[in-house]
Amino acid sequence: MDTVIVQLPEKEGQFEDAPADRPRLLHLGPGETAEFGRGEPGSPVEVALSDPGVSRHAGQITAAEDYWRLSNYSGHVTYVVENMEGAGEHIKVPPGRLGAPVPFEFSRVVLPSREGAASFKVFAPEHAYLDAGLGFRAGEPTQSPFALDQTSKYFLVLLALCEPRLRDPSSGAIPGVGEVLDRLRPLEGCEDLTRSAVNYHIEYLATVKLRLREDTEERPAGTSRKRAELVALALRFDLVREEHLALLRTGEGRGDG
Repeated sequence: MDTVIVQLPEKEGQFEDAPADRPRLLHLGPGETAEFGRGEPGSPVEVALSDPGVSRHAGQITAAEDYWRLSNYSGHVTYVVENMEGAGEHIKVPPGRLGAPVPFEFSRVVLPSREGAASFKVFAPEHAYLDAGLGFRAGEPTQSPFALDQTSKYFLVLLALCEPRLRDPSSGAIPGVGEVLDRLRPLEGCEDLTRSAVNYHIEYLATVKLRLREDTEERPAGTSRKRAELVALALRFDLVREEHLALLRTGEGRGDG
């Protein structure tokens, strides 16, 4: 089971002949690790950062059950982990700190560099949530099969996809990526949302959160069907409901693109 997903930085020329909205991903299960830094001949790293101001072996991330840890191998540089769904929330990992726990579901790791800042994104999608109204009782808590964070950006994307059907159940309309982008950008915190980010959130919902059936070979032409399947599943199990539409009112968006 993958508990951590790293969105790898783009390489120069990486997407010259490939769609720019298909990020490279590294999947890690509990206990698995990935080093980040510039790397060196004969000793590459899993998360390569090309900036000359970044150490060859700058640090390491380790996947845990529903979070991850960051180790800072630097002797003098502090790293910052930003909560991409929070309003400026972040933690600092000082030089030499090993195994610092990161509780955020959507994170950006930022390292000082010669060209401003080098960064990469880390997602911990397996966060567990107690079912509402159950309270605390003996034994293990019941966990939702679809652990959706209603304050997250991916939830807003799912909500925008479902909006036509929520407002008119007889409607068969499924918004396209551009329509979702236009719908969400007026919301607070979504001003910088990009088409690539919307595509990523759709992919994240389909493969991680709602776990749609995978094709043997995924192609961009299948994104229309994928959006339709997301809407069908979300509405079938009431993962989004009419009261959630209040989140789409201007000024009530959440998170960071």
